[in-house]
Amino acid sequence: MELEDGTLNGLMSLGLARYEARVYLTLIRRGSYTAGEVAREADVPRQRVYDVLDALVRRQLVSAHRGRVATYSAVPPELALARLMTVQRESVDRLERVSQGLAGILQPLWSQGREHTDPLDYIEILRDPKAISERFADIQRQARRELLTFCKPPFVAPAENAEGIAVVRRLHAAGGTVRAIYLDDALGDPETAEHVRRFAAAGEEARFATELPLKLVVADASLVLCDMPDPVAGAGSTTTLFIEHPALAGCLRLAFDTVWRNAAPGTGQGPRT
Repeated sequence: MELEDGTLNGLMSLGLARYEARVYLTLIRRGSYTAGEVAREADVPRQRVYDVLDALVRRQLVSAHRGRVATYSAVPPELALARLMTVQRESVDRLERVSQGLAGILQPLWSQGREHTDPLDYIEILRDPKAISERFADIQRQARRELLTFCKPPFVAPAENAEGIAVVRRLHAAGGTVRAIYLDDALGDPETAEHVRRFAAAGEEARFATELPLKLVVADASLVLCDMPDPVAGAGSTTTLFIEHPALAGCLRLAFDTVWRNAAPGTGQGPRT
């Protein structure tokens, strides 16, 4: 017997298992069936059909008629569907009560969580080179008015740093400021010299200093990315900090300005007098 998929799926959506839906649809076609007839007509395994019929009887969707050979008949569809809907409504009501109870428990916890702040949640510690490079690119993208940099090797950005060039052009076109201080010997390296030239052409102002205290990026006097040399591990081992703190960024901006005033413009021939 071939059953219409839409009808079968509809009964299943009301809570019947597939075999239960197939058996009920078979039973409504005739006044009564034996279990063997139902199994054959509904294409349900004979060893399963008794369990399926018993389940439908418990749901009050099928009536069992005892005799020398037991037979089964479906209750009218209108009554069967009403009973299925009653079960579904009771289930929804139960879930609604559970949901309301959980809301009463979880909402205060959520509200308390919004009030909690980590005193150091404005500091991110980075050690993986890839993560440092990604954060450097991110702070460049976030800059809207000013970007200040102590350019000190080793560099995390790719040599061409096309994204950085685009940022400099964007800020320059918008009337912003991009200033960078390099080490005096930077121009002795052809790759670094080309980097300085390309960034200058994009609008970056560059100066040169005999030494720089650390690698530093300050964006809009609010975002800071800096390398902190590890005094225990020695040279070459650093921890990078990303800090979103206007007060600290403002202080570092003043420090940058101090180094900038004493740095040499042009090709880096030492501090100005």
